[in-house]
Amino acid sequence: MGNRAIWEQASTKHVREYDELLEAARGDRLLVEREHELLAPVLAIGPFVVHLQSGHGLDDVGLVKAGARRVLGVDYSSVATGAAQRRAWDVGVDCRYVVAEVPGVPVKDAAADLVYTGKGALIWMRDIDVWARDVARVLRPGGHLFLYEGHPAVPLWTWDEDEARIRPDRSYFAKTHVNDTFPGNGAQEWQWTLGQIVTAITTAGLHLQFLEEYAEPFWRPQDGTNAAAWSGRLPNSYALLARKPL
Repeated sequence: MGNRAIWEQASTKHVREYDELLEAARGDRLLVEREHELLAPVLAIGPFVVHLQSGHGLDDVGLVKAGARRVLGVDYSSVATGAAQRRAWDVGVDCRYVVAEVPGVPVKDAAADLVYTGKGALIWMRDIDVWARDVARVLRPGGHLFLYEGHPAVPLWTWDEDEARIRPDRSYFAKTHVNDTFPGNGAQEWQWTLGQIVTAITTAGLHLQFLEEYAEPFWRPQDGTNAAAWSGRLPNSYALLARKPL
């Protein structure tokens, strides 16, 4: 089964849990606290946001509640975009969704004030350089790219609860590996290093403003697994802000 078919199947979770996600969307602080802090100056101007690989869309609702004028979510799962659009209508926020593959974003050049992405997005990009150029194309001069993402080292960590370990079947410098956890179980991931990601973004013409790494993961399994790799001693997520020159 290809990646797109896997994600269409996995996205049915957003439909099964629609009421639960709708309740969450009606709440506050849908973004991670550090996202609020870092994005506050950008969101203060009421930007038009393009969210690449928008998934269930809760981040989009959070962006509007935090100040975004409008959010366009782009995802290649029709199931995910359909559920997210319905939820945005139910909550009454200005979010619209299109089904499209990234890169290849169906947005005019220099249209977005902010491109937002992350939380498990970049591992599905086959070509990080093409992705970065597409981001730069979509951004207006002076616009920003914001990433809040799982650290590229995360696929290396085991889920052992007693001691943090590196998986013997994974390499930080491997090109790809097969995802063996929900929801992307069986899908092919691309293993981009942090250096490759930063280099792609800056080569595309964006200026890096900050890069932070965190021990806290952006996602934990619902079964309560408490992996030793999440104990605060290893990197599990990062945030990056870059700006397109005027």
